[in-house]
Amino acid sequence: MTSQKLLDLLNAGASREIQVSIQYIWQHIMCRGLFSESISKVLEDTAMAEMKHYEKIAERIDYLGGNPTVKPTEIKFGKTIKEMLELDKAAEEEAITMYKQIIEVAAAEKDNTTKFLFEEILKDEEDHHYKFTTLLEKD
Repeated sequence: MTSQKLLDLLNAGASREIQVSIQYIWQHIMCRGLFSESISKVLEDTAMAEMKHYEKIAERIDYLGGNPTVKPTEIKFGKTIKEMLELDKAAEEEAITMYKQIIEVAAAEKDNTTKFLFEEILKDEEDHHYKFTTLLEKD
């Protein structure tokens, strides 16, 4: 039986996925400047990946008997590409920490499916973090 703690963590992850989906797509649209075309594409692709994460998490919550949230955590935009990428890098760091915790709780509850799902999502989040980190690097 799934604990309320795990369901709460899954919904926190779902809220975060909604948040970054909106955040990244807005930034994709508002991206301006010399390197905006390439960075805009990274933001768009990442937003789509995050929405797919939300779908998978919501399906898992539903399967476990919970109600998936439709409310995002606080959306942060930034005014410049650098500010956007700094916010996005921080959002991915938060996700990495949260998803490691979900993996631990799922493992403790012997919920291997949830554990596996979040191990897969964690790989994507680490990739997103790497992309945002390298985009912030200077020549």
